[in-house]
Amino acid sequence: MSRRPDRSALSLEQIEGSVWGDPPADATRLIETVLRLRRKPVALLTAEDIRLLLGQDVGSPILVPRALAMLEQDPLCEGDLYPGDLLVSAMRVPPSYWHARPDDLERLERVIAAIDTTAEDFQDLLRKPIAKFREQLRS
Repeated sequence: MSRRPDRSALSLEQIEGSVWGDPPADATRLIETVLRLRRKPVALLTAEDIRLLLGQDVGSPILVPRALAMLEQDPLCEGDLYPGDLLVSAMRVPPSYWHARPDDLERLERVIAAIDTTAEDFQDLLRKPIAKFREQLRS
């Protein structure tokens, strides 16, 4: 009996079947990083890696469920910027993604509901992105 390969051991390039190639000589550090991360096995991507890729709208169908799993463990899971930066990147994924995947949207709403809204971090960093996310979903 043949087994399906573990997709988490594969890179975004392998899963998507799309090689973007090497960065051009004048590429920005961001472009170089995105291209490098697309070659990294998904299982080895950190919260920062996923935050950065989602922020560039790269690999969302593969990475959002992984981000949600991290956020379900810690709603304020952070990459290199601030507590909750992974959540903010997830909320910046285009509304079309969330409309097409109501189960993922439900998971995200549960993550948002688990946040302590009285915490200073919520006030300073998350209130506006959450409001903007919900507004975009209604549009």
